[in-house]
Amino acid sequence: MPREVLQAFHAKSGARHLLIAARQFAILAAATAGLIAFANPMVWIPLAFVQGFTVFNFTVLLHEVVHHTVFDRRRPAAERALGWLYAVPSGISASQFTRWHLDHHAELGSDEDDPKRHHLSPKINARWFKLLYCSPALFPIYFRAARRESATYPPALQRRIAVERRVSIAAHLAVLALIWALAGGAAALRAYVVPVFFIFPIAFTLNRLGQHYDIDPSDPAKWGTLMRGHWFWDFTFLNSNYHLEHHYFAGVPFYRLPALQRALVPFYDRHRMRWQNYSGLLYGWLVENRAPHTNWSAAAARLDTKDTEDTTGGKGQESQHARA
Repeated sequence: MPREVLQAFHAKSGARHLLIAARQFAILAAATAGLIAFANPMVWIPLAFVQGFTVFNFTVLLHEVVHHTVFDRRRPAAERALGWLYAVPSGISASQFTRWHLDHHAELGSDEDDPKRHHLSPKINARWFKLLYCSPALFPIYFRAARRESATYPPALQRRIAVERRVSIAAHLAVLALIWALAGGAAALRAYVVPVFFIFPIAFTLNRLGQHYDIDPSDPAKWGTLMRGHWFWDFTFLNSNYHLEHHYFAGVPFYRLPALQRALVPFYDRHRMRWQNYSGLLYGWLVENRAPHTNWSAAAARLDTKDTEDTTGGKGQESQHARA
Protein backbone atom coordinates (compact mmCIF):
# COMPACT_ATOMS: atom_id res chain seq x y z
CA MET A 1 0.00 0.00 0.00
CA PRO A 2 1.18 3.55 -0.65
CA ARG A 3 2.73 5.43 2.25
CA GLU A 4 -0.09 7.97 2.46
CA VAL A 5 -2.67 5.17 2.67
CA LEU A 6 -0.78 3.54 5.54
CA GLN A 7 -0.53 6.90 7.28
CA ALA A 8 -4.30 7.34 6.98
CA PHE A 9 -4.91 3.92 8.53
CA HIS A 10 -2.62 4.81 11.44
CA ALA A 11 -4.43 8.09 12.18
CA LYS A 12 -5.72 8.09 15.77
CA SER A 13 -8.60 10.00 17.31
CA GLY A 14 -8.81 10.20 21.08
CA ALA A 15 -12.34 11.58 20.86
CA ARG A 16 -13.50 8.65 18.73
CA HIS A 17 -11.95 6.11 21.08
CA LEU A 18 -13.44 7.74 24.19
CA LEU A 19 -16.86 7.96 22.54
CA ILE A 20 -16.80 4.21 21.86
CA ALA A 21 -15.60 3.58 25.42
CA ALA A 22 -18.47 5.70 26.77
CA ARG A 23 -20.88 3.63 24.68
CA GLN A 24 -19.49 0.44 26.20
CA PHE A 25 -19.93 1.77 29.73
CA ALA A 26 -23.48 2.82 28.83
CA ILE A 27 -24.23 -0.70 27.55
CA LEU A 28 -22.76 -2.15 30.75
CA ALA A 29 -24.89 0.14 32.93
CA ALA A 30 -28.08 -0.50 30.95
CA ALA A 31 -27.56 -4.28 30.95
CA THR A 32 -26.87 -4.25 34.70
CA ALA A 33 -30.04 -2.26 35.38
CA GLY A 34 -32.07 -4.62 33.22
CA LEU A 35 -30.62 -7.70 34.87
CA ILE A 36 -31.49 -6.34 38.30
CA ALA A 37 -35.01 -5.27 37.31
CA PHE A 38 -36.18 -8.27 35.25
CA ALA A 39 -36.43 -11.84 36.51
CA ASN A 40 -38.07 -13.19 33.34
CA PRO A 41 -35.56 -15.58 31.69
CA MET A 42 -36.69 -14.39 28.25
CA VAL A 43 -35.30 -10.98 29.21
CA TRP A 44 -32.41 -11.54 31.57
CA ILE A 45 -30.67 -14.38 29.73
CA PRO A 46 -30.12 -12.32 26.55
CA LEU A 47 -29.09 -9.38 28.73
CA ALA A 48 -26.59 -11.63 30.51
CA PHE A 49 -24.96 -12.37 27.15
CA VAL A 50 -24.80 -8.65 26.39
CA GLN A 51 -23.26 -8.03 29.79
CA GLY A 52 -20.70 -10.83 29.55
CA PHE A 53 -19.51 -9.86 26.07
CA THR A 54 -19.35 -6.20 27.11
CA VAL A 55 -17.18 -7.05 30.10
CA PHE A 56 -14.88 -8.95 27.76
CA ASN A 57 -14.67 -5.97 25.41
CA PHE A 58 -13.00 -3.85 28.07
CA THR A 59 -9.95 -6.04 27.42
CA VAL A 60 -10.18 -4.87 23.80
CA LEU A 61 -10.14 -1.25 24.96
CA LEU A 62 -7.19 -2.05 27.23
CA HIS A 63 -5.49 -3.62 24.22
CA GLU A 64 -5.73 -0.24 22.46
CA VAL A 65 -3.96 1.40 25.39
CA VAL A 66 -1.19 -1.22 25.25
CA HIS A 67 -0.47 -0.36 21.60
CA HIS A 68 -0.77 3.42 22.12
CA THR A 69 -3.58 3.71 19.58
CA VAL A 70 -5.88 5.88 21.71
CA PHE A 71 -4.38 9.35 21.26
CA ASP A 72 -2.59 10.99 18.35
CA ARG A 73 0.54 11.21 20.51
CA ARG A 74 1.78 9.53 23.69
CA ARG A 75 -0.05 10.66 26.84
CA PRO A 76 1.43 8.48 29.63
CA ALA A 77 -0.76 9.73 32.50
CA ALA A 78 -4.01 9.42 30.55
CA GLU A 79 -3.00 6.01 29.20
CA ARG A 80 -2.21 4.73 32.70
CA ALA A 81 -5.60 5.94 33.95
CA LEU A 82 -7.42 4.32 31.04
CA GLY A 83 -5.44 1.12 31.57
CA TRP A 84 -6.69 0.89 35.15
CA LEU A 85 -10.24 1.79 34.11
CA TYR A 86 -10.41 -0.87 31.39
CA ALA A 87 -8.66 -3.61 33.37
CA VAL A 88 -10.97 -3.54 36.40
CA PRO A 89 -14.21 -4.77 34.70
CA SER A 90 -12.51 -7.97 33.56
CA GLY A 91 -10.62 -8.40 36.84
CA ILE A 92 -7.11 -8.37 35.40
CA SER A 93 -3.93 -6.38 35.92
CA ALA A 94 -3.17 -3.75 33.27
CA SER A 95 0.56 -4.22 33.76
CA GLN A 96 0.30 -8.00 33.44
CA PHE A 97 -1.80 -7.69 30.29
CA THR A 98 0.66 -5.20 28.78
CA ARG A 99 3.75 -7.33 29.32
CA TRP A 100 1.91 -10.55 28.38
CA HIS A 101 0.51 -9.13 25.16
CA LEU A 102 3.68 -7.40 23.95
CA ASP A 103 5.62 -10.62 24.57
CA HIS A 104 2.99 -12.40 22.49
CA HIS A 105 3.65 -10.01 19.59
CA ALA A 106 7.42 -10.29 19.93
CA GLU A 107 7.45 -14.09 20.14
CA LEU A 108 4.58 -14.98 17.80
CA GLY A 109 5.07 -18.49 16.40
CA SER A 110 7.05 -19.83 19.35
CA ASP A 111 5.58 -22.65 21.41
CA GLU A 112 7.70 -21.65 24.41
CA ASP A 113 8.26 -17.88 24.30
CA ASP A 114 4.78 -16.76 23.23
CA PRO A 115 3.05 -16.70 26.65
CA LYS A 116 -0.46 -16.99 25.20
CA ARG A 117 0.42 -20.13 23.25
CA HIS A 118 2.67 -21.60 25.95
CA HIS A 119 0.36 -21.13 28.93
CA LEU A 120 -3.19 -20.77 27.60
CA SER A 121 -3.55 -22.97 24.53
CA PRO A 122 -5.09 -26.33 25.49
CA LYS A 123 -2.41 -28.99 25.84
CA ILE A 124 -5.01 -31.76 25.72
CA ASN A 125 -6.73 -31.92 22.35
CA ALA A 126 -10.00 -33.29 23.69
CA ARG A 127 -13.47 -31.80 23.39
CA TRP A 128 -14.23 -32.04 27.11
CA PHE A 129 -11.03 -30.16 27.92
CA LYS A 130 -11.71 -27.46 25.33
CA LEU A 131 -15.19 -26.91 26.77
CA LEU A 132 -13.64 -26.11 30.16
CA TYR A 133 -12.45 -22.84 28.62
CA CYS A 134 -16.12 -21.90 28.03
CA SER A 135 -16.94 -22.41 31.71
CA PRO A 136 -15.95 -20.89 35.06
CA ALA A 137 -12.90 -23.16 34.90
CA LEU A 138 -11.39 -20.52 32.61
CA PHE A 139 -10.56 -18.35 35.62
CA PRO A 140 -8.26 -20.79 37.45
CA ILE A 141 -6.76 -21.74 34.07
CA TYR A 142 -6.06 -18.11 33.17
CA PHE A 143 -4.81 -16.94 36.55
CA ARG A 144 -2.59 -19.99 36.92
CA ALA A 145 -1.09 -19.17 33.53
CA ALA A 146 -0.67 -15.51 34.49
CA ARG A 147 0.98 -16.46 37.80
CA ARG A 148 3.47 -18.77 36.11
CA GLU A 149 4.42 -16.19 33.50
CA SER A 150 4.62 -13.27 35.95
CA ALA A 151 7.04 -15.28 38.11
CA THR A 152 9.62 -14.61 35.39
CA TYR A 153 9.14 -10.82 35.56
CA PRO A 154 11.33 -8.36 37.52
CA PRO A 155 10.32 -8.02 41.21
CA ALA A 156 9.10 -4.42 40.83
CA LEU A 157 6.72 -5.44 38.02
CA GLN A 158 5.50 -8.41 40.06
CA ARG A 159 4.63 -6.11 42.96
CA ARG A 160 2.76 -3.73 40.66
CA ILE A 161 0.79 -6.60 39.16
CA ALA A 162 -0.14 -7.87 42.64
CA VAL A 163 -1.46 -4.45 43.67
CA GLU A 164 -3.50 -4.08 40.47
CA ARG A 165 -5.02 -7.54 40.89
CA ARG A 166 -6.04 -6.80 44.47
CA VAL A 167 -7.70 -3.56 43.37
CA SER A 168 -9.62 -5.37 40.61
CA ILE A 169 -10.74 -8.16 42.94
CA ALA A 170 -11.83 -5.64 45.58
CA ALA A 171 -13.83 -3.72 42.97
CA HIS A 172 -15.61 -6.88 41.83
CA LEU A 173 -16.43 -7.95 45.39
CA ALA A 174 -17.76 -4.45 46.12
CA VAL A 175 -20.04 -4.53 43.06
CA LEU A 176 -21.32 -8.00 43.94
CA ALA A 177 -21.96 -7.00 47.56
CA LEU A 178 -23.71 -3.78 46.53
CA ILE A 179 -26.09 -5.53 44.13
CA TRP A 180 -26.79 -8.23 46.71
CA ALA A 181 -27.47 -5.69 49.47
CA LEU A 182 -29.73 -3.47 47.36
CA ALA A 183 -31.56 -5.99 45.17
CA GLY A 184 -31.08 -9.44 46.72
CA GLY A 185 -29.20 -12.61 45.90
CA ALA A 186 -31.25 -13.49 42.82
CA ALA A 187 -30.48 -10.13 41.25
CA ALA A 188 -26.79 -10.55 42.10
CA LEU A 189 -26.85 -13.95 40.40
CA ARG A 190 -28.41 -12.47 37.25
CA ALA A 191 -26.44 -9.21 37.12
CA TYR A 192 -23.01 -10.46 38.17
CA VAL A 193 -22.45 -14.20 38.65
CA VAL A 194 -23.93 -15.46 35.36
CA PRO A 195 -22.47 -12.75 33.05
CA VAL A 196 -19.00 -12.80 34.61
CA PHE A 197 -18.49 -16.49 35.37
CA PHE A 198 -20.55 -18.14 32.61
CA ILE A 199 -20.83 -15.73 29.65
CA PHE A 200 -17.45 -14.00 29.80
CA PRO A 201 -15.61 -17.35 29.28
CA ILE A 202 -17.68 -17.98 26.13
CA ALA A 203 -16.76 -14.55 24.75
CA PHE A 204 -13.10 -15.06 25.66
CA THR A 205 -12.88 -18.51 24.06
CA LEU A 206 -14.77 -17.61 20.90
CA ASN A 207 -12.65 -14.52 20.35
CA ARG A 208 -9.44 -16.47 20.91
CA LEU A 209 -10.47 -19.11 18.37
CA GLY A 210 -10.31 -16.37 15.74
CA GLN A 211 -6.76 -15.34 16.58
CA HIS A 212 -4.15 -18.05 15.94
CA TYR A 213 -5.82 -21.44 16.07
CA ASP A 214 -6.40 -22.16 12.35
CA ILE A 215 -3.10 -21.08 10.77
CA ASP A 216 -0.35 -22.21 8.41
CA PRO A 217 2.75 -22.70 10.60
CA SER A 218 4.98 -22.87 7.49
CA ASP A 219 4.18 -19.30 6.38
CA PRO A 220 4.62 -16.36 8.81
CA ALA A 221 2.14 -14.31 6.77
CA LYS A 222 -0.48 -16.89 7.77
CA TRP A 223 0.32 -17.15 11.49
CA GLY A 224 -3.00 -15.48 12.25
CA THR A 225 -6.49 -16.64 11.30
CA LEU A 226 -8.03 -14.60 8.49
CA MET A 227 -11.53 -13.84 9.76
CA ARG A 228 -14.14 -12.58 7.31
CA GLY A 229 -15.57 -9.29 8.55
CA HIS A 230 -19.24 -9.10 9.54
CA TRP A 231 -21.18 -6.22 11.08
CA PHE A 232 -22.48 -8.36 13.94
CA TRP A 233 -19.06 -9.62 15.05
CA ASP A 234 -17.47 -6.24 14.39
CA PHE A 235 -19.85 -4.73 16.95
CA THR A 236 -19.83 -7.71 19.31
CA PHE A 237 -16.04 -7.86 19.55
CA LEU A 238 -15.16 -4.20 18.90
CA ASN A 239 -13.30 -5.22 15.72
CA SER A 240 -10.92 -7.47 17.67
CA ASN A 241 -12.00 -10.20 15.24
CA TYR A 242 -9.56 -8.59 12.75
CA HIS A 243 -6.63 -10.12 14.60
CA LEU A 244 -4.48 -10.98 11.58
CA GLU A 245 -4.68 -7.39 10.34
CA HIS A 246 -3.76 -6.19 13.82
CA HIS A 247 -0.60 -8.29 13.80
CA TYR A 248 0.37 -6.93 10.40
CA PHE A 249 -0.11 -3.31 11.54
CA ALA A 250 -0.28 -3.14 15.34
CA GLY A 251 -0.42 0.67 15.31
CA VAL A 252 -3.75 0.85 13.49
CA PRO A 253 -6.62 1.72 15.88
CA PHE A 254 -9.39 -0.87 16.13
CA TYR A 255 -12.03 1.27 14.41
CA ARG A 256 -9.95 1.31 11.19
CA LEU A 257 -9.34 -2.45 11.00
CA PRO A 258 -12.36 -3.30 8.79
CA ALA A 259 -11.17 -0.81 6.15
CA LEU A 260 -7.64 -2.16 6.48
CA GLN A 261 -8.90 -5.68 5.76
CA ARG A 262 -10.67 -4.48 2.62
CA ALA A 263 -7.46 -2.82 1.44
CA LEU A 264 -5.51 -6.05 2.04
CA VAL A 265 -7.83 -8.27 -0.04
CA PRO A 266 -5.51 -8.17 -3.11
CA PHE A 267 -2.64 -9.34 -0.89
CA TYR A 268 -4.79 -12.13 0.51
CA ASP A 269 -5.79 -13.19 -2.99
CA ARG A 270 -2.18 -13.26 -4.23
CA HIS A 271 -1.10 -15.38 -1.26
CA ARG A 272 -4.17 -17.62 -1.51
CA MET A 273 -5.17 -16.88 2.06
CA ARG A 274 -8.09 -18.91 3.37
CA TRP A 275 -11.02 -17.09 4.99
CA GLN A 276 -12.64 -18.29 8.19
CA ASN A 277 -15.76 -17.41 10.19
CA TYR A 278 -16.91 -18.25 13.70
CA SER A 279 -19.26 -21.04 12.68
CA GLY A 280 -16.43 -22.69 10.75
CA LEU A 281 -14.09 -22.28 13.70
CA LEU A 282 -16.55 -23.82 16.14
CA TYR A 283 -17.16 -26.73 13.79
CA GLY A 284 -13.44 -27.34 13.34
CA TRP A 285 -12.67 -26.88 17.04
CA LEU A 286 -15.40 -28.99 18.61
CA VAL A 287 -16.87 -31.25 15.92
CA GLU A 288 -13.69 -32.08 13.96
CA ASN A 289 -11.56 -31.65 17.12
CA ARG A 290 -8.74 -29.76 15.39
CA ALA A 291 -5.61 -28.92 17.37
CA PRO A 292 -4.69 -25.28 18.05
CA HIS A 293 -2.03 -23.48 15.97
CA THR A 294 -2.26 -25.94 13.08
CA ASN A 295 -3.45 -25.85 9.49
CA TRP A 296 -7.00 -27.12 9.73
CA SER A 297 -7.47 -27.33 5.97
CA ALA A 298 -4.35 -29.50 5.65
CA ALA A 299 -5.62 -31.75 8.42
CA ALA A 300 -8.96 -32.08 6.64
CA ALA A 301 -7.20 -32.88 3.35
CA ARG A 302 -5.11 -35.60 5.02
CA LEU A 303 -8.24 -37.10 6.54
CA ASP A 304 -10.01 -37.09 3.16
CA THR A 305 -6.99 -38.75 1.53
CA LYS A 306 -6.86 -41.40 4.23
CA ASP A 307 -10.59 -42.11 3.82
CA THR A 308 -10.13 -42.42 0.06
CA GLU A 309 -7.17 -44.78 0.45
CA ASP A 310 -9.08 -46.90 2.95
CA THR A 311 -12.04 -47.10 0.61
CA THR A 312 -9.87 -47.92 -2.40
CA GLY A 313 -7.91 -50.50 -0.44
CA GLY A 314 -11.10 -52.14 0.68
CA LYS A 315 -12.39 -52.41 -2.89
CA GLY A 316 -9.08 -53.89 -4.03
CA GLN A 317 -9.30 -56.59 -1.38
CA GLU A 318 -12.87 -57.39 -2.41
CA SER A 319 -11.73 -57.77 -6.06
CA GLN A 320 -8.92 -60.11 -5.05
CA HIS A 321 -11.33 -62.26 -3.04
CA ALA A 322 -13.73 -62.33 -6.02
CA ARG A 323 -10.97 -63.41 -8.41
CA ALA A 324 -9.88 -66.12 -5.98
